[in-house]
Amino acid sequence: MASRKAGTRGKVAAAKQAQRGSSNVFSMFEQAQIQEFKEAFSCIDQNRDGIISKSDLKETYSQLGRANVPEEELDEMLQEGKGPINFTVFLTLFGEKLNGTDPEESILSAFRMFDPSGSGVVNKEEFKQLLLTQADKFSPAEVEQMFSLTPMDLSGNIDYKSLCYIITHGDEKEE
Repeated sequence: MASRKAGTRGKVAAAKQAQRGSSNVFSMFEQAQIQEFKEAFSCIDQNRDGIISKSDLKETYSQLGRANVPEEELDEMLQEGKGPINFTVFLTLFGEKLNGTDPEESILSAFRMFDPSGSGVVNKEEFKQLLLTQADKFSPAEVEQMFSLTPMDLSGNIDYKSLCYIITHGDEKEE
């Protein structure tokens, strides 16, 4: 009985952790798309506990005719969710894949190239020049639009850690 309670507590904690996904993800899709994703999620969530587990993936692959999926492959899939995969996390993963958003750590790594001191900020004017003159050049209007949403410190530098959060999770002020 005690082990059953501990297992239940673990599932409740996992479910609460999974709920911490961004609620903003629902605005990325139309209602019909969300319904299709919900149906797909239900097909994968074999035990109907609201969380996709390794056993759910194994069973789904088995039903699709692929019986011996390597454990490492299943683990890699589950690790993409960075915690329990409930429907919100599932939808977020698809949103990232479909909308081309890089993982937060990749975006942070790119910004760190412009922050050799590791201060967490980049100079706004220097960054503006790069956006206007390098690679896929931004127009002045696009730069101003981006800066209107960009968190700045008191010196007017770009707080790129906060910006990366907004890029990958959405701006909480939008809600």
